[in-house]
Amino acid sequence: MNAHVTAHVTADTTAAATAPDGTAAQETRPHAAAKPVRWAADAVATMREGARVRLDYSAQSLWRVDRMIEEIRREGAPIEAVTGVLRGFGAYAGEVVVRRTGAEWWATGGEHWVRTPDGRLWDPIEEARRSFLGHGSLRLLCRDATADA
Repeated sequence: MNAHVTAHVTADTTAAATAPDGTAAQETRPHAAAKPVRWAADAVATMREGARVRLDYSAQSLWRVDRMIEEIRREGAPIEAVTGVLRGFGAYAGEVVVRRTGAEWWATGGEHWVRTPDGRLWDPIEEARRSFLGHGSLRLLCRDATADA
């Protein structure tokens, strides 16, 4: 299985609600997307105002995000101190995938994933953490998630 893919999970194990016909229903926009969309927007604003880096929700902008994560890691910041920043960068990468593929945010138990139209689930917030630890890349996650789009 691709390292960037969290898992293939059926709707009944990720659902946060039940549809009127009794089947499991995913939690989709706007509810599941509300937090990650806000986190992404906060990351865009912080990068623009603090680092003078413009993020435009393009796949190319994820090169800049990966470089920023690498710089933060090289500075030696403990992961606990940058958890919110990494969450914002991960949510931003998820929004890039959503906008490029028509994917949807899914949420359950406080966790947020992106489900692409082919049914695969991606965890860009965890990928941002992995990137900080030197084992991931938001740019590569986006490339893999949008390959068939």
